Amino acid sequence: MARILVTGSTDGIGLETARTLQAQGHEVAFHARSAERAAGLGGEEVLVGDLASLEQTKALAAAAGKFDVVVHNAGIGGQDERAMTGDGIERTFQVNVLAPYVLTALMPRPQRLVYLTSGLESVGVADLADLQYERKPWHGMQAYSDSKLHDVALAFAVARLWPEVYSNAVDPGWIKTKLGGANATDELPIGAATQVWLATGAGDALVTGRYFKWRQQLRPNPAVNDRAYQDGLLRACADLSGVELPL
Repeated sequence: MARILVTGSTDGIGLETARTLQAQGHEVAFHARSAERAAGLGGEEVLVGDLASLEQTKALAAAAGKFDVVVHNAGIGGQDERAMTGDGIERTFQVNVLAPYVLTALMPRPQRLVYLTSGLESVGVADLADLQYERKPWHGMQAYSDSKLHDVALAFAVARLWPEVYSNAVDPGWIKTKLGGANATDELPIGAATQVWLATGAGDALVTGRYFKWRQQLRPNPAVNDRAYQDGLLRACADLSGVELPL
């Protein structure tokens, strides 16, 4: 059985993923952004850290220890207005992209990494010159789509640079959660199934540098295969966080 961390696992897809893995007998650590949210999980092992804070994200990485698998599930949706974190970084980019980058770079290298993305990565724009919407007009849904494109690029970059690690990206679908909204078409178990499959390395899940939805491999936005874009994104994340991805 594996030791697995699922970020953003106090509700929604993250909670469903963690509970399913736990039911299979795996040792699962949950993650909450605050002590208040952690308290709702009862006696589970819970790591606490707000991913909108670089200090807390780095502390989370230091406290986490060694895991066989990390599922980077935590994220936020499109914001109505451009908002900055206490680190002076645009919030959507910091939570959805920079935080999983920092955790990946600082935590001991696991056997398997799963990064949650969205089908909206298909309309994301790989604009390394303005990752934080400092110059172009703010558009919350586009910023979200861009962040999900960056997540796929991050997964693919790690797969390329760390060939001993299985690193993949997952679109869970339009799932009935707080983020998905009342009109979403699919139930929680569907949204968690692919992450569970990849996390356990079951059957034909031991692959890397792939993009999946519902356990089917899909073709992502072509931009994610551009090594210059991958490397530029890693460099931007390193510059913003002060943390280099070890090679």
